[in-house]
Amino acid sequence: MFIELLVPPNGVKSYQMAEIIHNAAVVFCNCFIDRCLLTHDRMVKAKRSVKQNIVEGSAASGTSKKTELRSIGVAQASMEKLHVDFQYFLRRRALPLWRKDHAKSKDVRAPAWKENGPYSTFKAYLRQAL
Repeated sequence: MFIELLVPPNGVKSYQMAEIIHNAAVVFCNCFIDRCLLTHDRMVKAKRSVKQNIVEGSAASGTSKKTELRSIGVAQASMEKLHVDFQYFLRRRALPLWRKDHAKSKDVRAPAWKENGPYSTFKAYLRQAL
């Protein structure tokens, strides 16, 4: 896989999950949030930051733990921003927020725990869901 050439093995799973989140956020933002709104721009930047900082942190892992930790910290902060924006979207529209133990939440998360191929599983899930 091409990504394994860019990201050391310790970051491949994180990158794959970030890629899934990135693609899901693109679909979500383009379907439900007006491109003229600041929320759209903020969510797009946050999702991009997650993926890019995982690559940067993983690439630096062999030479600088400080850079690796800083990059992963930025990725986590960006993920939290994205999470808060999704929650805000749901609250403004009086839509339910699923807790981690909610049955639908578990269904969405289940493919992430499968070995080899969660990306294709989520890709199919996104097409079906939206």
